[in-house]
Amino acid sequence: MLRIDALKVDPLPPLSFSVANGECMAIEGPSGSGKTRLLRAIADLHPAAGHVFLNGAERHEIPAPEWRKRVRYASSEPAWWTATARQAFDLSEKTAQSKLDRLLTAVALTPKSLDAPLSELSTGERQRLALARALIDEPSVLLLDEPASGLDPQTAALVEELIRFQLLAGRSVVFASHDQAQINRLADARLQLAKPLPVRGGQRA
Repeated sequence: MLRIDALKVDPLPPLSFSVANGECMAIEGPSGSGKTRLLRAIADLHPAAGHVFLNGAERHEIPAPEWRKRVRYASSEPAWWTATARQAFDLSEKTAQSKLDRLLTAVALTPKSLDAPLSELSTGERQRLALARALIDEPSVLLLDEPASGLDPQTAALVEELIRFQLLAGRSVVFASHDQAQINRLADARLQLAKPLPVRGGQRA
């Protein structure tokens, strides 16, 4: 279970909520309301006061690299530090290649996409490869920022089906989306963020 206790991410008030194993929570709100900052704070990628627990263990009790492996954030605009996607995957484990093959099939990609220069792939291809990268080592929690943005309806449906499979496997999923239909299809719970008030004269209006 993922549990958030008084997590303070500007411009939001302290937030407390929990997401059970196999549960999906959607974070809603207009642009600028803090959806991405909240996801990154849970993943320990954005500084924030408060507490985040995974199965009873507080994030500061777990080394940061291990926490980010267990609580995995996938951006809507994924970054890459390699020339090809294959170089970004650790395939040293015996079953890693078969896992990757299944993930690629699930999001309608072929093995050729792994060896193509990332600069030559479409935004949607890079996004789906990044989702495979996030899932291959089977994290306990998935934090997904607009997981199907920019995808055509058929491919977006495949991504949603992959998310459902993660839930059936007992993983917790928290995702931010502007797509109300997608939220209706996937979410068991919702967290609504309000648009921040404008700042006037050093104080919020």
